[in-house]
Amino acid sequence: MENFKFEVIKECSKTGARAGLLHTPHGDIETPIFMPVGTQATVKGLRPEDLTSIGAQIILSNTYHLFLRPGHEIVREAGGLHKFMNWNKPILTDSGGFQIFSLSNLRKINNQGVEFRSHLSGEKHFITPELDIKIQEALGADIIMAFDQCTEAGCSYQQAVDARLITKNWLKRCFEAHTNEKQMLFPIVQGNIYKDLRKQCVEDCLPFAKCGIAIGGLSVGEEKPVMYDILDFLNPLLPKDQPRYLMGVGSPDCLVEGFARGVDMMDCVLPTRIARNGTCFTKRGKMVIKNSIYKEDFSPIDSKCDCYTCKNFSRAYIRHLINAGEMLGAELLSIHNLRMLIKLAHDCREAILGDYFKDFMDEFIANYDLSKSKF
Repeated sequence: MENFKFEVIKECSKTGARAGLLHTPHGDIETPIFMPVGTQATVKGLRPEDLTSIGAQIILSNTYHLFLRPGHEIVREAGGLHKFMNWNKPILTDSGGFQIFSLSNLRKINNQGVEFRSHLSGEKHFITPELDIKIQEALGADIIMAFDQCTEAGCSYQQAVDARLITKNWLKRCFEAHTNEKQMLFPIVQGNIYKDLRKQCVEDCLPFAKCGIAIGGLSVGEEKPVMYDILDFLNPLLPKDQPRYLMGVGSPDCLVEGFARGVDMMDCVLPTRIARNGTCFTKRGKMVIKNSIYKEDFSPIDSKCDCYTCKNFSRAYIRHLINAGEMLGAELLSIHNLRMLIKLAHDCREAILGDYFKDFMDEFIANYDLSKSKF
């Protein structure tokens, strides 16, 4: 605990939004925050310098993918992820539980762990909670996640019960296997859309939540109002003196709505994924810049955006790059999308500190075209 500390500096007087400061061995993190995802030890198409320039304070990598390649022992030999990828700020690693969950027919789950076949080679693997922690300790991230079982939207109550019991068992084993005091282990609250199971899972997690807790199993197919309802339910149940991390959620409207419900940290692959498909975020909804309407549009994506892309290139040029299959197009849109979300989180923090977050939120949601926010 001496390597980590979280302070709530200000709480919105009208919502559950919080402005905080999380101290880690690789630097302080101002919350609320959006965290770019570098699944395979890189945020696709961007250099560490690019991430610094857009204001990234922490990035994510994924245990499952790095276990398969290049292998956690190679990363350990390189000096850990920070040295391996030349990133000197905080790093968080997901346990890989969601990725293994996504394998569907390629995996078998039991109380001991998960047997799965690599999506790359078909090779069979078996990961236990103990091995998962060993892998994450080799990777050397500042914040690591407990190995958990995520359930899909629409699963039955009994399926959610079974997953919650497995998650509880695995969490205890993860905690007992965790030895590196320079890494903070976050337990993960599961329970799908069932509030009684969510409450029970919070109770399962509290003894193991030392400086942070994560909320998993949302944004897996349920409607956004359902997710917001679960967050409203969880807000008073979660520790007030620890950061809350909502996993895998990252559209602009979800950021603002999540922060309003007491969430401090969010991440998602969405901004870089849609960038590669020629789509970008704006404060009014998504813009599909590869469309013909932008062929002769020589204005920036957003004249008020301070990112490198908006300062230097037009919609017409970026459209040309995307339609020509040039890598630079996806890179420029990734820069813009990530900067937009990072800046939005920063603006939310400023609004919380200035005690005008509710007005900021209402104005943002009123201007955001939800019909253009479904990706």
